[in-house]
Amino acid sequence: MQLRTDKTWMHAMDFSISQEEMMLKALAEKFTTNELVPLEKVLLEREMRMWTDHLSLLPNENVEQLLKISKEMGFWGIEVEEKFGGQGLGMLAKTLVVEELSKSLVGFSHHAFTLPPDAPNLYYLNECCSDAQRDKYLLPYCNGEIDSAMAATEPGAGSDVSGLKTTAVRKNGKWVINGSKIFISKCDRPNLLFIVIAVTDKDASAKDRFTAFLVEKDMPGLQIGREIPVIGGMPTWSVYFDNLMVDDSAVLGEVGKAFIPLQNRFGVRRIELAAHCTGMAERVIKMMIDQANIRSTFGELLGERQTVQNWIADSTISLEMVRLLLYYTAWKSDQGEKDLRVEAAALKVAATEMLTKIVDHAIQLHGGMGLARETGLEYVARMVRIWRIIEGPSEIHRVSIAKKLLKDGKPYGLHVAAQG
Repeated sequence: MQLRTDKTWMHAMDFSISQEEMMLKALAEKFTTNELVPLEKVLLEREMRMWTDHLSLLPNENVEQLLKISKEMGFWGIEVEEKFGGQGLGMLAKTLVVEELSKSLVGFSHHAFTLPPDAPNLYYLNECCSDAQRDKYLLPYCNGEIDSAMAATEPGAGSDVSGLKTTAVRKNGKWVINGSKIFISKCDRPNLLFIVIAVTDKDASAKDRFTAFLVEKDMPGLQIGREIPVIGGMPTWSVYFDNLMVDDSAVLGEVGKAFIPLQNRFGVRRIELAAHCTGMAERVIKMMIDQANIRSTFGELLGERQTVQNWIADSTISLEMVRLLLYYTAWKSDQGEKDLRVEAAALKVAATEMLTKIVDHAIQLHGGMGLARETGLEYVARMVRIWRIIEGPSEIHRVSIAKKLLKDGKPYGLHVAAQG
């Protein structure tokens, strides 16, 4: 076997991070240390009471302050195109920032504080918005003036999108939407825009069956149902559509063509979740190292025990393997690749299961204190348990990867052609 050494191949294998990206990463580290970590105690205390006392994870004044400071530091719109008022730095730059922020419980939780605009819906809107929709929705979304929520999951259909029952029927020049959604986030926020996935042709194949609609929260016929408490302080709601009427201007993309953009959108979310996991995994490994170097049992430091050494070594190996796939996938997105289904599915499985094992080792290493709320480890364990289900459970991702490989009749190849 002969390895290629020409310049084209070497260009494709360039693993360097630009100076601008490194500066952004350093700024994110400073923001995390100075602004996010000091709020961890507040988050843990409020998370314990959020369902009984109807609290958010952070007080509004803290969130507003974080938004103000993060905007001043240049963290808004990192991946937003410059023509829409963003920085146009791409997915890799955003990944580096999310990873740094996720070394705090506040940045890791995703439901306490998120840099606007939320990336997955940004990519969906940017790909599918009409010119009029860009002015009405995309630009305000990029500027943090409105928020958005994906309304796809239903009581009888989660990972199996083909099982969706919510319908949009053409009647008298309008689209009439009926149905219900479940586990929908952000429903307590004002100025909320839903991206509603509905069946517009029940007899078509899955790829031609669904249409996406832009639906504002205060439209007649939309009702926010009960809040559904779940572990990890992740608030979600049921949403009902009762003869909600919209015109053609609400159609996002082409009629019957929502399936592929929706899959692409899921891919972006899975990349982002992986960045949350790698960032927190690094924080947890640091906690393990610190504890192993100071805690003695039976006259011996924990760090001198082979089992503990194995935990730290195995955790580091696992983290760096996932991080390499994460950076590669983000880079590939920046090259214009939209079909990242295999990479995103692999990342979702690898990152969430990696962090699950690492935080379990950390809890075991810390003993009783590992179970205490004040360390934050039990919170991380609960949050990552959620992430092994939302955005597609690990089992479904493994099936999807295997089916593609079996259909193609060959192993996966990560390489892309070099440009120029």
